[in-house]
Amino acid sequence: MARSYNLADLLEILAEAGPDRPALVAGDERRTYRELNERASRVGHHLAAAGVRPDEHVAILAHNRAEWIEAMLGIFKIRAVPIPVNFRYVAGELHHVLSDSDSVALVGERSLLAKVEEVRADLPELRHVLVLEDGSDAAIPGAVEYEKALAGAASGDDFPERSDDDRYVMYTGGTTGYPKGVEWRCEDIFFGALGGGNVLGDPITSPEAIAANADQPPMAVLDCAPVMHGAGQWVAFMGLFSGAKVVLYTDHAFDPAEALRLLAREQANVLMVVGDVMARPLAKELGAGEHDTSSLFAIASGGAPLTEGAKDELKAHLPNVMFLDNYGASETGACGPSVGGKEGTARFMMKPGITVLDDDLKPVRPGEIGRLARSGHIPLGYYNDPAKTASTFFTDADGVRWSVPGDFASLEEDGTIVLLGRGSLMINTGGEKVYPEEVEVALKDHPDVYDVVVVGLPDERFGQRVAAVIAPRPGAAPTLEELSAHCRDRLAGYKLPRQITLVDEVQRTAVGKSDYKWAREVFAAASS
Repeated sequence: MARSYNLADLLEILAEAGPDRPALVAGDERRTYRELNERASRVGHHLAAAGVRPDEHVAILAHNRAEWIEAMLGIFKIRAVPIPVNFRYVAGELHHVLSDSDSVALVGERSLLAKVEEVRADLPELRHVLVLEDGSDAAIPGAVEYEKALAGAASGDDFPERSDDDRYVMYTGGTTGYPKGVEWRCEDIFFGALGGGNVLGDPITSPEAIAANADQPPMAVLDCAPVMHGAGQWVAFMGLFSGAKVVLYTDHAFDPAEALRLLAREQANVLMVVGDVMARPLAKELGAGEHDTSSLFAIASGGAPLTEGAKDELKAHLPNVMFLDNYGASETGACGPSVGGKEGTARFMMKPGITVLDDDLKPVRPGEIGRLARSGHIPLGYYNDPAKTASTFFTDADGVRWSVPGDFASLEEDGTIVLLGRGSLMINTGGEKVYPEEVEVALKDHPDVYDVVVVGLPDERFGQRVAAVIAPRPGAAPTLEELSAHCRDRLAGYKLPRQITLVDEVQRTAVGKSDYKWAREVFAAASS
């Protein structure tokens, strides 16, 4: 059978070439490449028997755990499409993603599925649910227990032939409103974001060539990022497809001492973190006690910027460590490593096919500002959203197709690219993306709020925090605690405002839009 760049084909090739190599560690669960492949096959066979067909969407709603990875690979086994879902979402957000994605099946933790039950009646396409046990006793009517399902399914690889064109979807928030599904071909995501079978060198030239990675010296990657997000997921699969042992951090809250104990126990060579929100606590813990970091040679960061200050704090305890701070986005994949620099948000040496374009899709000259763009291995567009696709993916006069998601940047004389920030208003808080308009709508529903503008303010730990300038109704003075309690049932916790200030009137632009520059000035004046 011909092999493709479908992720299940790549796993099967590695499992045949190095069946007993350690592949995955998550809490007490350990998998060799053979075991991971066999369990993924059981997932695939069960879903096929339950009626899931090629190209149909299967959602995954869980914290980091071994079953997350094997479920995703099992979905690919039958040429279906995994839909990672944020475990922090409340019922309304879950309804949007499950509905918008047309998911027909769902693999989820019991406690998280309880939130789906609140909106299940409004999800007519969702016809099959697999439950991962997490200690909850929540009742999920009609669901099948995951382990029982696998026990009753075959472990062989007798599946139909797969294709490079099989789909991979990652939901991201875009610039406004609810998340949107970025749709890739498997071949494009493999080369555009998953390392191409050789993270630090030339990509492989055929699916079969990945078998050579089973002969590489053993490596271990400790992934502390949530695999439901692109950064954590991509690092996990970069590790797996390089033949490494991937260790998932499984605690639901980040504990730097536990992360360092895990690093020592598994002798991890690469540590994946989410920007300063994890890096600074790690540096503090390194200074507070003795930890075995002898195996560590690189710290990778994704999902949020890793500032020079955080790097310096880590270098004080890890003077020889290498930093692999990469720029990436759901619409562009992994684009290139940080090379330092104080300008903008960060300076990166981008891969071929990545440049800065002007509004006419022409490359800017050194020193000029435009929008970051990538050609080559890029997504097909946004699932179920042709209008958003048309505003992000463009074909130039020479027939070259570009992904232009909206990051403003400048091209430097030495070929590096300095990121200046999103042209949109997205707030990045600890790697989570927050959209001001959604928070504003929730706040405006509070009876004491007349008008509001939400912005992101600098935050030492999380990169940014959500802040709101509020004009209360006459005679009212809502508190941060009251507003947070009001929003908690409709917004994930990371979207809740962390700071507010009350004003007599919210200033707007001449055309009536929120004046975000003014809102930031209000906070700046209050803190001066």
